[in-house]
Amino acid sequence: MRTLLLAAASAVIVATPATAQLRPLVEPPASAAAAQDGVEVFLLNEGKIAVPATGPDSIETVAKDGTRLRLIAAPDEPLTVQPGGFARLHYRLAAAGAVAAAPVATPAPVMVAESTPQLETLARSSSGTSTALIDRIRPYEPTYAVWGPGDAGIKMQFSAAVRLIGREDGFRIKGAYTQTMFWALNEPSGPIRPTTYSPELFAELPLGRSTTLGLGYRHDSNGEAGTRSIDVNRIFVRASRTFDLGDDWRFELTPQAWFYTSRLGRGTNIDRYWGYTSLTASIAQTDGLKIAGTLRGNVDTGKGAGELFISYPLTRFGPAGIYLFGQAFSGYGEALSNFDRSDSHARIGIAFTR
Repeated sequence: MRTLLLAAASAVIVATPATAQLRPLVEPPASAAAAQDGVEVFLLNEGKIAVPATGPDSIETVAKDGTRLRLIAAPDEPLTVQPGGFARLHYRLAAAGAVAAAPVATPAPVMVAESTPQLETLARSSSGTSTALIDRIRPYEPTYAVWGPGDAGIKMQFSAAVRLIGREDGFRIKGAYTQTMFWALNEPSGPIRPTTYSPELFAELPLGRSTTLGLGYRHDSNGEAGTRSIDVNRIFVRASRTFDLGDDWRFELTPQAWFYTSRLGRGTNIDRYWGYTSLTASIAQTDGLKIAGTLRGNVDTGKGAGELFISYPLTRFGPAGIYLFGQAFSGYGEALSNFDRSDSHARIGIAFTR
């Protein structure tokens, strides 16, 4: 069993952790300047049950050069800490920054044991008991249901990813599935019209705290057969970079490029409308407003599309994890079956992930 050696500085916890069984351990930076890029904090689970990795809102510690620092929790992907294990979180230097230097004794090393193997999570309902490694499952593309007037109808999307190999804070291989459906409420029988099925398999490699590289395969199908079938297979490469704007605001930029390994059925010329690249950008505040947009297209044909998402959490009016959600699309291929038709729609509804 490997160990991690941390130099744990004397720290005063300003906000109590969500669970008392989690003990934060700070790796002191060399100086206030070194803390500008963030500081790693380890949460050690000293209890007997797995708990969410929720650290204190702020921590006061001392740099190796004697400078006192105040650290504030930065947004991290949700994690679970197993009994006897630990989670690694990222904190940023508070705007108040450093205060007067004060001599500090060299702390004794603290040994933290490697996390124990993941345990199944039990879920009991009227249909029986189910088990799963829940902490491997993450949101992927937004999951939502929105409505618009006229032929916009209802658009619904479900999306999730599961980690197959590796760790969430290191190299990992994931599988993902996204399904997008359109409910034509403007027609007499209200049929569910085009549906797009999109499984993926991809590898990701974090580069520091703010950049992640990805390489993978994606299949898109409309679920039809014969002359109505559309099957598109792509290999993609992408990168995502997050910029901390302060006051809990962040900006994220995600360029993506791909090539087609096959275009079967009615979609042999889909590259004229989808192109070979896309760019997604978003600006968001933790527990606040988020605006995200994606552009894709083919420069040679001048055909493409843009999609916009606007969301705001409804925690003041209901449980956490539900958002007021607006969605707008303009261009070609909102539905895979209509990849060669241009549409413009705006809808509003709710989302469970964003």
